Amino acid sequence: MFDATRVPWNDIRDQVEFPTRLFVNGSWVQGSGDALTLVSPRNGENLATIETASVADVDLAVQSAREAFESRIWSGLAPRERGQIMMAFAQNVHDHAEELALMISLEMGKPVSEALQTELRAVVNCLRWYGEAADKIVDEVPVTAPGSLALVTREAAGVVAAIVPWNFPLTMTAWKLGPSLVAGNSVVLKPDEHTSASALMLGKLAFDAGIPAGVLNVVPGYGRVAGRALAEHHDVDVLTFTGSTGVGRALLEYSAQSNGKRVWLELGGKTPSVVLEDADFVQAVTSSAQGCFYNMGQMCTAASRLLVPEHLLEQAVEIATEVAKSMSPSDPMDLASANGSLVSATHLERVRGFVDRAKASGTRIYEAELSSELAADGSYFAPVVAVVDPTHELAQNEVFGPVLAVIPYRSEEEALEIANGTEYGLASVLWTQNLTKAHELSRKLRSGVVWVNCFEEGDMTIPFGGVKGSGFGRDKSLHAIEKFTDLKTTWIQL
Repeated sequence: MFDATRVPWNDIRDQVEFPTRLFVNGSWVQGSGDALTLVSPRNGENLATIETASVADVDLAVQSAREAFESRIWSGLAPRERGQIMMAFAQNVHDHAEELALMISLEMGKPVSEALQTELRAVVNCLRWYGEAADKIVDEVPVTAPGSLALVTREAAGVVAAIVPWNFPLTMTAWKLGPSLVAGNSVVLKPDEHTSASALMLGKLAFDAGIPAGVLNVVPGYGRVAGRALAEHHDVDVLTFTGSTGVGRALLEYSAQSNGKRVWLELGGKTPSVVLEDADFVQAVTSSAQGCFYNMGQMCTAASRLLVPEHLLEQAVEIATEVAKSMSPSDPMDLASANGSLVSATHLERVRGFVDRAKASGTRIYEAELSSELAADGSYFAPVVAVVDPTHELAQNEVFGPVLAVIPYRSEEEALEIANGTEYGLASVLWTQNLTKAHELSRKLRSGVVWVNCFEEGDMTIPFGGVKGSGFGRDKSLHAIEKFTDLKTTWIQL
């Protein structure tokens, strides 16, 4: 399983059907919002016409989730029973991983091999991990006076709204569904417009695995309609969101204007990769460039800022440029593809705008080659290496594309100042052979995650999230369950 070379992709492409309706209360339901056309950035193909949720449709989905929660058909199960059903859900995803991978690849342009071998593997592992953790979450019995008994119990919050992005559509979804469902909540999922079909299929697989009707509802729709309706809904208890900083702040406003629901945000990033003098320089620069260009740079943790000692700048540019050439995009359905397309023509223009402005200002730019045939077919963009100062737009703003900003520094103090010198604080990377420096500098880097001598490493046991403008939510690990539960204190006088 998860071996893309053994899959008859053309046969699956002929057989796969893209879901087009809302999934509410265990059934396919017609949406009354404005329909959206699912266009593949691979070649501009119209994949499907997706029905979307209106405000009224969102209300019905929330009502379904509330009724399921209050009935205790899911929240009232023993944790072990919920865990077993979550494991069945994971197995169902495993059994349909190839179809889901194909959908993701066609929807957002990711190489189909990456969609299967990386994304779907991560989804299955996440759902299994939380299924296994279900009966390992314990309550507390504080020590009190002899005449009393105190209990501190952790209870499901109620109805959770999850709004997820398109760059790792099902991975981000699993990070929300795993902890919220295993805690006993009911969920209304709003996928991004670009990746609605794969999310709808995931919802049906959950139901088929035994998650009761109404416990997981999927409402594709536009953010300004369905997303806002969820954020403003008075019967949503918790909102969890991964996406842009601007939208995240708007969601906080909607919460304040409605019922004050908790809003957990995992927002953008501008990851600095700091290479110290004593590092394995070739490995550090190579890994950093790969970390910037992977998934066409469409990652909130993309290592988009490479900080190198000033006298090693030209060597860093040379290495990074070679990496850029090796990661030029090609057809996502080509199993040898290192990169596919950007998610859409609109996003392509946004990324291109950053580079065009940099060129106009005289910035040193190195671009990998892109075939004219490929560029004419879809939303493809060649990786770029740019030499900039710390205040440049490419060093401050989240491009969300394969654009690496190389920044020279003169001292470790300056490197630290540059690394912390943006509004973001999601992740940082540090390259050094000195254990003391690794500890000292990682403590001074203002980010929720620090990787030392590696990039994007970790597993389900560790929390993921940021600080500053990158939000304050945490996905993964047992800590994620805390977001979707309430602590109840019960004091018994004996």
